[in-house]
Amino acid sequence: MNKKVLIITYYWPPAGGPGVQRWLKFVKYLPEFQIEPIVYCPSNPNYPIVDESLLPEVSDEVTVLKQPIKEPYKFAGFLSNKSKTISKGIIPENKKLGIIEKLMLYVRGNFFIPDARKGWIKPSVAYLSTYISDYKIDTIITSGPPHSLHLIGLQLKENLGVQWIADFRDPWTSIGYHKKLRLTQASQKKHKNLEKQVLTTADKIIVTSNNTKKEFQQLTKQPITVITNGYDVEKPQAIVRDSKFSLAHIGSFLSERNPEILWKVLHDLRNEDKDFKSDFQLKLVGAVSDSVVQSISKYSLNDCLNNVGYVSHNEAIVHQKQTQLLLLVEIDSDETKAIIPGKLFEYMVSERPIIAIGPIDSDVEDILKETNTGSYFNYGDYEALKSTIKTHYKAFKRGDLKTQAIGLQKYSRRNVTKSLAELL
Repeated sequence: MNKKVLIITYYWPPAGGPGVQRWLKFVKYLPEFQIEPIVYCPSNPNYPIVDESLLPEVSDEVTVLKQPIKEPYKFAGFLSNKSKTISKGIIPENKKLGIIEKLMLYVRGNFFIPDARKGWIKPSVAYLSTYISDYKIDTIITSGPPHSLHLIGLQLKENLGVQWIADFRDPWTSIGYHKKLRLTQASQKKHKNLEKQVLTTADKIIVTSNNTKKEFQQLTKQPITVITNGYDVEKPQAIVRDSKFSLAHIGSFLSERNPEILWKVLHDLRNEDKDFKSDFQLKLVGAVSDSVVQSISKYSLNDCLNNVGYVSHNEAIVHQKQTQLLLLVEIDSDETKAIIPGKLFEYMVSERPIIAIGPIDSDVEDILKETNTGSYFNYGDYEALKSTIKTHYKAFKRGDLKTQAIGLQKYSRRNVTKSLAELL
């Protein structure tokens, strides 16, 4: 008999963006390891990004439980056009926020702790308590953010004594956007207390990076396992590479990730080499902050910019494989060294070299070195970044620009799901 596991997640198809991918894929492969996943998610969520193309990936054999959720973002949309942007995680700079947006962030940070989905906790606990008892579920998994879902797990653990695994796709109080929520000292303390309560009560904790594991080990003695995101093995398909020497960023491009060092390198290379200027194209696929677009304009790169906008996940994969180089950027902060974007693993199997820019001692840098799939730079590495792009451009001109990846198999979705199954 297969072991039943109840997975509590906010993001589920047709949700788009990175938040949905992790558990969508785990659910896909868990049955191969004699584990029956049962998914619990909202019936009427206010997803900032929708991707209908992901719906066919959910097997008809998977039990999906849904209950209504009340979300303040729907009301906030009537007050401000920026509310949907903020709900995507793209929080504008403080000086660009109006009075209403500043008030929204204050309310969001101090009245909705840990987040704006906290109203789903009580009805979910009531519904799931009955379901868990009726169907004899002995293991539950909560996935955050939103971290309010961990509070569902906390109450179910306390009430029913089920085994509870808390999965952190991102850190909680050390995540970058926390600083923008205009938190009072009392609110900061409440976040910290809830975080520690979850970390010390859950039977097991899953994180996506070694740096997050080190951070949480300071707060709890419960076992912590690193299970990264991964990539799907896809059927080979004919892909025509871009004729231009294209550098593509796939996914949301937040204002704090604005890599001015890169724009300066590209500006200088275009000024120094007329062939490079003619051949180069900068491609942005996904939601892009206005400040990033303005910075690109500042460095006179508008004429080589292809701002594609948001596309489905399937279309994003095609763009990844078509481009010549792939760009990965993270905020230059000690707090972001633990962030490993899910798209990194899809980047790695696209056979395109990766240019990554981020903080010192990042987990991303370790993975790129381990797999030989790209080059990592800090925000002060102007000369090294410039030299690497020039080297890739010469390879492009010769027609032999590609990667020589090693050890990618450990990051396949099936293999990372095997690690999860062993933990269960």
